[in-house]
Amino acid sequence: MRLENMLMYPLGSTPACRWAAKQLAQAGIAMVDHPSPEVTHLLLDVPSFSADGKLRGGGELKPLLRMLPDAITVIGGNLSHPDLKDYPVLDLLKDGIYVAKNAAITADCALRVAAPKLQTTFAETPALIIGWGRIGKCLGKLLQSMGAEVTVAARKESDRAMLEALGYRTLDIPEIPQALGQFGVIYNTVPQKMLTEDLLSPYPKCLKIDLASQPGLEGEDVVIARGLPGLYAPESSGRLNAKTILRLTGR
Repeated sequence: MRLENMLMYPLGSTPACRWAAKQLAQAGIAMVDHPSPEVTHLLLDVPSFSADGKLRGGGELKPLLRMLPDAITVIGGNLSHPDLKDYPVLDLLKDGIYVAKNAAITADCALRVAAPKLQTTFAETPALIIGWGRIGKCLGKLLQSMGAEVTVAARKESDRAMLEALGYRTLDIPEIPQALGQFGVIYNTVPQKMLTEDLLSPYPKCLKIDLASQPGLEGEDVVIARGLPGLYAPESSGRLNAKTILRLTGR
């Protein structure tokens, strides 16, 4: 579909979605502020749904879809929603380029989360990163660039060997509990239970930040930090969303 034939309804509730709509409008895509039979694309937040299946900004999806054409393309993230099974979707979180660039923004934002809560500089704050996926890689590089002593906990021996070659200290996952007293900040990036409250509570001065999509750290003092790009860098996040949409639609 040519740009001049697209009509988009940006429903997302976040500043990032508003920035994306602005960028897409500047690229030549017409926007409307209400559902109508002429709409060709529905733009949602990324990710698009809360844990209860409702739209991230609140409300149910099905009544909204009834007000829109049957062939509308839905754009967002994590779009495996039962109400969308018969609709064409553009899921940004399934695009490898998007996910990599979003991880870099997330890592930058993760430092912003920590900085106001620390009483020391990053160079004086030994850091533990749990997990060596996209976010862990980007975060490790940033922390190293700030002079931090960075330890990475990774399951694969081959990953630990490469990490050591890159100048990181390493831990195998089962070794983490015995080493917790060494760190001033812990970042978890693994979306499964990694450390219980019993293990973490003896270290109240350690800043604990959970970046994973599912809880990995337990405790009242754990900072749950999800959706950071939209919160701390909405313009950058929105620009990435818009560029990805234009690339995936062949614009």
